[in-house]
Amino acid sequence: MFIRTHQQRHCPEGPRRITNSRPGRAGRTMGSRSPAGAAAGILFAMVLLFSGVPAQAWDYVIGEGDTLQISVWGEKDLSLLVKVRPDGKITLPVIGEVVAANMTGRNLQSSITERLKGVVKNPVVTVIVTEVTNNKAYVFGGGTKSGIFSLTQRTTLLQLLCQTEDVRKADLKRAYVLRKNKRVKVDFYDLFINGDVSEDILIEPNDIIFIPINTDKSVYVMGAVNLPKFIEYREGLTVMEAILEAGGFTKFASQNDTVIHRKEGGKETSVTVKIKRLNNGDLSQNPKLRPGDYVVVSEGIF
Repeated sequence: MFIRTHQQRHCPEGPRRITNSRPGRAGRTMGSRSPAGAAAGILFAMVLLFSGVPAQAWDYVIGEGDTLQISVWGEKDLSLLVKVRPDGKITLPVIGEVVAANMTGRNLQSSITERLKGVVKNPVVTVIVTEVTNNKAYVFGGGTKSGIFSLTQRTTLLQLLCQTEDVRKADLKRAYVLRKNKRVKVDFYDLFINGDVSEDILIEPNDIIFIPINTDKSVYVMGAVNLPKFIEYREGLTVMEAILEAGGFTKFASQNDTVIHRKEGGKETSVTVKIKRLNNGDLSQNPKLRPGDYVVVSEGIF
């Protein structure tokens, strides 16, 4: 993965002399670049063209352990490959230590450029992130296996969820993405279950993804059924499917007096279902259930 940053500069036509201020070194002209310098320029252009990194690469935040290619145009002695130390700094020739961690490539480039102005006239600095080790996101919450995800490429929330283990027991409606102590995305249900990709977001380094466990993932069927029981909730489960899994109606059941009891927003609500109308094709009498629903089938009076 390469993330390239290059400072845009306006260069007047014709050669201009760039003199190094260190004693004992002769000045050089831009018009007489060495073959190695020209090759480096071509390499930088190819990196930009073929790296496939989106515009958001400008915003990548450098971290400890990342490897950087620092290049100063026409100054071979000042160009080198460095790794960001645990203290967040890198060491460069002549200017010494430079803080790199928690900076974007653009900001680091500007910082190095300013420091070099006392050494090199009009320095042109390029920063390339050649190895990323700081790009991580963290998943926890009990609804899936906790872990650390390395973001080796541009990754969205949907892509990350597809890599997590068994989210069937997760409460996606209470899940969220925490970024810099702020919830930037709440409720993954429409994205992951209903396929609403407009709900997708880009995951950034150090994002925390909280996916809680669904504490009540059962549906309870009781009353005039042959096998009153609780049924593990699954997406799309209907009231008729739940009754059939509970052994079906008893001979004393009043099928049109089936009631679904559920809690919504802290309040209890009930929905009466007239199952016999299904025989006439009224599919509205076979609603989908929700986790925690109670299906109660009343007995008829004889």
